[in-house]
Amino acid sequence: MTSNRERFRAAATEDRPDLVLLCLLIGAESTAYGAGAPLEESVVDETQIELDRLAGLLPASLRGGQGAATGGEPRAWAMALRRLLGEEYGFYGTPADYRRLDSSLLQAVLARRRGLPILLSLVWSEVARRAGAPVYGVALPGHYVVGFGDPGGEQVLADPFDGGRLLAEGEVESLLARHSGPSTPESRSPLRPADPLQTVLRVLNNIRAWAAARPEHSDVQLWSLELSLLLPHHPAELRRERARLLVERGEFIRGAEHLEEYADVIATMEPAAADALRREARSARARLN
Repeated sequence: MTSNRERFRAAATEDRPDLVLLCLLIGAESTAYGAGAPLEESVVDETQIELDRLAGLLPASLRGGQGAATGGEPRAWAMALRRLLGEEYGFYGTPADYRRLDSSLLQAVLARRRGLPILLSLVWSEVARRAGAPVYGVALPGHYVVGFGDPGGEQVLADPFDGGRLLAEGEVESLLARHSGPSTPESRSPLRPADPLQTVLRVLNNIRAWAAARPEHSDVQLWSLELSLLLPHHPAELRRERARLLVERGEFIRGAEHLEEYADVIATMEPAAADALRREARSARARLN
């Protein structure tokens, strides 16, 4: 049987990565949803059925006829999703959700109807997409929202964490200015559709950050790192972080091996840093004595 990690790697290399499947595979690594046991197809099917069901509840005027064929009005789509998911079904987030691991796990977000902005935005986007909406995730600095319409033209942004509240243009400009200075065409690039695999990496980064603040959950930090490293493109420094975490967990040989492997990768560009990593590896092995 194919393991979750083999499926994750394969799904991440598809021409059009399935964000729902990738996020379910992330959840399957947690103790609450399988602890690495193979993700059951029934879970995938049930998730798809629920997203389809919710999409079917959107107004027929948006889902069928000429409106759907032309993409519909962005504001009408945004308001319909807000009424359905935010008001009727109660999907939204609270500050307390940042303190919960399951706020980053799709299985739990669908069950609790609570989660971090990025997971709620995934639910919003998947429901809207199934109904024919022109929808996409938008990775703002420090926040994640949903865009409706044409990223280069008429565009409406909604914040699922706030129940689907529509964002005023001034709010977006203020947020971008705080992170990147006065708005320019270049600084507005975060308003374009988020790359699917960058979205997955951001989900895993959130999990990693949650676990890093809680040393008793170093196992969570480790599997989130290892999944991140299965993505086709990831920060090289994650390899060093994994190696050091293994040493901290007492897996001295594995940690030393990964430190040496990373040292080999950076040796040409950063010889001093590579030498330091090799010394770390020797120290790790010495701790076995």
